[in-house]
Amino acid sequence: MTRVSVPRGGLSFSWLVRRLLLGVFVLLLVSVLLFLVTQALPGDVARIILGKDATAEQVADLRQQLGLDRSLVVQYWHWLTGVLTGEMGSSLQNGEPVVDIIGPRMLDSFALGLISLVLILPIAVVVGVFSAHQRDSAWDKAFVAVSSLFTALPAFVVGMLLIALFATSVLGVLPGVSNIPPGDMPWWHPAELVLPVTTLTLMGVMYLGRLVRASFIDAMNSEYVQMATLKGLSGRRILFRHALPNAVAASLPAASLVAAVTITGVVVVEYVYSYPGLGTAVVSAVNSHDLPVLQACILVLATAYYVFNLLADILSAMGRSR
Repeated sequence: MTRVSVPRGGLSFSWLVRRLLLGVFVLLLVSVLLFLVTQALPGDVARIILGKDATAEQVADLRQQLGLDRSLVVQYWHWLTGVLTGEMGSSLQNGEPVVDIIGPRMLDSFALGLISLVLILPIAVVVGVFSAHQRDSAWDKAFVAVSSLFTALPAFVVGMLLIALFATSVLGVLPGVSNIPPGDMPWWHPAELVLPVTTLTLMGVMYLGRLVRASFIDAMNSEYVQMATLKGLSGRRILFRHALPNAVAASLPAASLVAAVTITGVVVVEYVYSYPGLGTAVVSAVNSHDLPVLQACILVLATAYYVFNLLADILSAMGRSR
């Protein structure tokens, strides 16, 4: 997603206004591209709904009822105004309001992402700081190597590896499919959450932990830490009062980006584990050509990604103004 460069002088009201206006423009552009791409999907929605035995007249009548006989501009404007007023239309498959369909799935995806982030942030800080403190040791070299490997691997590969290890005859201690009944809260089924959360947590910790490690090494080599050492301050005080806070502050923008990637990454992870969130809703909508549901799901994910990108930029600007 397009980003505005962080001002050298730090956070300012004018920069924030420009960033918000650009964000609105980018989201509008995303909505246009999303609408055009989904409309370009192969197959006739009316024909898919009615089946191959439907007559041409039946297909034409249904297209008229769904508004598919209108121009793309009219269809887009009708869809956009509905989104802005909270009316995202109805599913083409069962006629249910899109909001009622994606609402519970948004909660499931949010729960999965939030639980993962709650684990990612502290673990990444601890692992990154410990690795930096043990710089060039066997532990540090192993962490750098493993984190580089995980960063290069797609999330679905990591998920499949975890399924092969924990959900098959190898160990067979965890379910490989997250069968959470409709209406149940995800945390009511902790066993079904373990593997999806572990996948997202591993990916986030390996990426953010490396950044924390680099920030901590820079902090330990900084002039203010060297000055504190010359003043005779204890190593513990230098670590917890000077180096660690600055290292964590420098990593906060990256943590926001990790949050953005985690929220959008749930699409892949949910598909791997058949987790009932927005990710599986996207796949199901593509297979059934349910355009209103597909458009709503992707727009929600794109908005979440933008929000966390904006937060990352704000944190970067605040760090420059310190």
